[in-house]
Amino acid sequence: MTEETRNFGTEVGRLLDLVVHSLYSDREIFLRELVANAADATDKRRFLSLSDETLALPENAGVKISLDKGARTITIADNGIGMGKEELAENLGTIARSGTAAFAATQLAEKKPEDRPSLIGQFGVGFYSAFMVADKVEVTSRKAGADEAWEWASDGKGSYTLKTAERAEAGSTVVLHVKTDADEFLEPLRIKTIIRKWADHVALPIELEEDGKFEPLTEGKALWRRAKSEVTADEYNDFYRHTGHHFDEPWATIHWRAEGTLEFSALLFIPGSKPFFPVEERHDSKVRLHVKRMFISDGAKLLPDWLSFVSGVVDTEDLPLNVSRELLQATPVLDKIRKALLNRVLSELKAKAKDPEDFKTFLDNFGTVMKEGIYEDTGHAADIAALLRFTSTKEESTSLEDYIARMPEGQEAIYYLAGDPAHLKTSPQLEGFAEKGFEVLLLGDAIDAFWPERLGRFKEKKLTSVSQAGKLFEPGEVTEDLTLLCTNLATALGDKVSGVSVSARLKDSPAMLAAAEGGPDLAMQRLLRRAGRPIFGPAPKLEINPTHKLIQSLTTREDLTEPANLLLDLARLQEGDLPEDPAAFVRQIANSISG
Repeated sequence: MTEETRNFGTEVGRLLDLVVHSLYSDREIFLRELVANAADATDKRRFLSLSDETLALPENAGVKISLDKGARTITIADNGIGMGKEELAENLGTIARSGTAAFAATQLAEKKPEDRPSLIGQFGVGFYSAFMVADKVEVTSRKAGADEAWEWASDGKGSYTLKTAERAEAGSTVVLHVKTDADEFLEPLRIKTIIRKWADHVALPIELEEDGKFEPLTEGKALWRRAKSEVTADEYNDFYRHTGHHFDEPWATIHWRAEGTLEFSALLFIPGSKPFFPVEERHDSKVRLHVKRMFISDGAKLLPDWLSFVSGVVDTEDLPLNVSRELLQATPVLDKIRKALLNRVLSELKAKAKDPEDFKTFLDNFGTVMKEGIYEDTGHAADIAALLRFTSTKEESTSLEDYIARMPEGQEAIYYLAGDPAHLKTSPQLEGFAEKGFEVLLLGDAIDAFWPERLGRFKEKKLTSVSQAGKLFEPGEVTEDLTLLCTNLATALGDKVSGVSVSARLKDSPAMLAAAEGGPDLAMQRLLRRAGRPIFGPAPKLEINPTHKLIQSLTTREDLTEPANLLLDLARLQEGDLPEDPAAFVRQIANSISG
């Protein structure tokens, strides 16, 4: 047996150093790359056997992985097309020459896309990731239809050897001699974890040898590539739980294949219950990107943050990847996929919204994070807002569209009150609106202090906080003693308020706080204050009820310092805020009661 030594067909030292230390972020990628090579080799043989029956795959075709801790080796064998001597030299001895790319160029150029096998390899460098964990790699290969086998071997330091070998059937066997710092990859559990992460849905069976027997590692069920009519509800539920680590059943299942200039398959799920962690606090992407069934990334952000609760898989053959297949290239293809997914999810939500009871379940779970989308995604803010439902002073649940349909003549805006849910219905802010017959949306989520202003308008109707609607309730002629009282109260309160005025909106309460003209909504001020953030703009103003006995009694008081602060604290309490000085407030109340 003669052994032939050859040098690699490029500056191998520098290139291999880049592959091992810079190209891939995680050493475990080597197994994905070698399995991808085996899958491509098998698909090539399956394709060629269509015109040459002698190349037909054996019934047990697949990838078989064996571990030998004593010999410190990992063996990966397949029944693919195999390689002859010169193909080993060309494909493995020339770095960055892709055998798969060459096969596609020569064998598939005249074939229609639907007749081509799904081949993964593109760049011709994935094989060399083996040197991240191995200090020597041996490949024994026998080309389908040939009688002889050849062995390629290298330590990755500049040269490789070729010699005749023995292999009973066509295919390739890759043996990795594992480095001393890569013991983890000799553990069966570690191998199982890697395969199930990266190649769980590759059509080719992948097996791991344990105790002398080969056991299947992968599901091989790429449900997203099957027609909906071929998938049962149980299969959908099992897949949903398996890929998304859920324990419930999906509230909605979205399964379709996009065809045309851009082709991809998608299987998405909207959960049936809230996650353990508040979804608005965790925006990790739960949609996995696959290319030709092989997992590529779960960080591709295929859906915006406000749909981060959606889980599932998107699989395409049209997406160009970078050489490591870990990072996505900035490409119009990815943008088109994102747009198509977003539109499809929105369409599903609009359809489901026709069942109010069922849709309430969704909004209870994810309505808050959907509202974030109005604030973050102005391009789709109106679509999101149309899906939301709100409690109001007239309805337990209403859409903005239905609210507008009920607006009486003379109402020009959509009015809302944001704040603590426990205090919304009893807020003095609502008193004048009830008398006018104007409906008010009651918004109790923290994000409700922000998104209405960002949305601005819905169906040409301006969204206006009731705390900023003082002009609706401007009184008629104000008596001289009330004018003087307002001036004296404002002097006593100083910069705590931007002013004091008589209001016609109050019916039962003596006073209330309102946003100054051009100032931020009270709910937003409250949130910023509690978060210790600075509040820009004028302080709120104090509005007083001229018909209330307390206000009338103050018109004869000379010293208004104490009653003015008491009045301000009462207004704060009605909005769910604490008095500025709780101890002083208690003393003032005690003094007032004792006379």
